[in-house]
Amino acid sequence: MTVLLALGTAKGLFLARSDDERASWEVSGPHFPMTGVYSVCIDKRRTVPRLLAGVTSSHYGPSVGYSDDLGASWHEPDHPPVAFPKDTSTALERVWQLVPDPFRPERVYAGTQPSALFVSDDGGVTFEMVRSLWDHPHRPEWGAGFGGQAIHTILPHPDDPSSLLVAMSTGGVYRSADGGASWAPANSGIQAPYMPDPFPEFGQCVHKVARDATDPDRLYAQNHHGVYRSDDGGTRWESIAEGLPSDFGFTIVTHPRRPDVVYNFPLTADSMRFPPEERCRVYRSQDAGKSWEALTDGLPTEPFYPSVLRDAMCADDADPAGVYFGTRSGEVYASRDEGDSWALVASHLPDVLCVRAAVV
Repeated sequence: MTVLLALGTAKGLFLARSDDERASWEVSGPHFPMTGVYSVCIDKRRTVPRLLAGVTSSHYGPSVGYSDDLGASWHEPDHPPVAFPKDTSTALERVWQLVPDPFRPERVYAGTQPSALFVSDDGGVTFEMVRSLWDHPHRPEWGAGFGGQAIHTILPHPDDPSSLLVAMSTGGVYRSADGGASWAPANSGIQAPYMPDPFPEFGQCVHKVARDATDPDRLYAQNHHGVYRSDDGGTRWESIAEGLPSDFGFTIVTHPRRPDVVYNFPLTADSMRFPPEERCRVYRSQDAGKSWEALTDGLPTEPFYPSVLRDAMCADDADPAGVYFGTRSGEVYASRDEGDSWALVASHLPDVLCVRAAVV
């Protein structure tokens, strides 16, 4: 079994590969040096997976590159594959999310900053804007969090090709039940304590949303203050923060096969954003958020200050599942036993912005 671990950082993309049941890793890179790699996709719908990377260069601007040989070579288009139409008077700042469609073999979605959804039907080579979401009457009121205004979560429904969910900072969760022709907010029960109405229809600063492995209507959300679960596809949300040392954080990840298993990396609230008690701990729930356990075996025991960003934690599709996270101080940790124990994969990297892993 070979596992590929893609590490998007503030100064390029690094690729780690393991051929020995994830006991050791060989790290290569940087690919796209001196660019911010905010999104990575390992698209396994081909015989050889296609890697997609959303890169942002301070000189050339944002783009999407792809590789059909697991990173040995990369194709970078001459013209930006993701671009706002001229009539929007808007410029792309970066691509935050790249997600393959489970029903259409060449379709890939891209979530961008400013908040917009793009779709590709040629495997991520070119993209077009989904105008229905951009033209939504709420859009002029979507705000920007400290990380910018961006669609950072795209969740196609695994059983229904007409159902799609997106989430953004700051705007909240939106759903389409007609293949993207129309959109409706799905934030009922999610608190926004920083707004005059603490339970608004939209405007929540959602940080990440994940879907349960076996129940596609069960969703988990990490918000700016709040950890939530929905059992009806986002129609109604309830808090599952009890048992966590903080309800603040950026990332939330579900197990790829086991129902009700979800991982979280809590941080202290706005002013510090350090791990609570300066301890490096991943929290796991095996009962859909009713209870949580701290996972620390193999993680640093000394005071720990780095944060883990919204896409810097993931799980692979091996059995048992691997779980991974990267920090803003450039360390990457891996668990090959679903979080029970951890080992260091890489250190002294640039800020880790996103992490993706898969059996290839």
